[in-house]
Amino acid sequence: MFYTITPLAPICNDLRSKNYKLVLATGFFDLLHSEHINFLTKAKAAGDILIVAVESDERARITKGEGRPIETQSIRCQHLLDLEFPNGHLVDYVISLPLDFNNFAAYDSLISAIRPMIYAISSHTTHLKSKTFLVEKYGGKLVIVHEFNPEISTTKIIADNQV
Repeated sequence: MFYTITPLAPICNDLRSKNYKLVLATGFFDLLHSEHINFLTKAKAAGDILIVAVESDERARITKGEGRPIETQSIRCQHLLDLEFPNGHLVDYVISLPLDFNNFAAYDSLISAIRPMIYAISSHTTHLKSKTFLVEKYGGKLVIVHEFNPEISTTKIIADNQV
């Protein structure tokens, strides 16, 4: 099951009260590939509970261009929930972000609801200053957990497979 922001907030409050270290990661996760898995594995290793927030289809079209995403938001969310490893699921909770998740106030609502100890990002993440401000405002820390590899991306996979 994946959530919207508001219903997940009390779950996160409960987890924090039990001293679980919450880690938040955000992204599109279109055509889940090895670099996504590497990033998420490193994010999970930074804490106890990994919460992944997935951008909407509309934001993917605006950010990535026409024809994107390849898979709908609900399919992308389900793929993340289905990731299993020998010791359990890689992703503990998935948030389906709303269409209007595109401004400072929207990010503030996410960070204030989750209050992650770690906001895990990769080295090519944009808006570092505002994301750092927000996560620190709620007692967390922004951490680059993965070095971006431009050789493996959904955009490159699409380009390499066009006939």
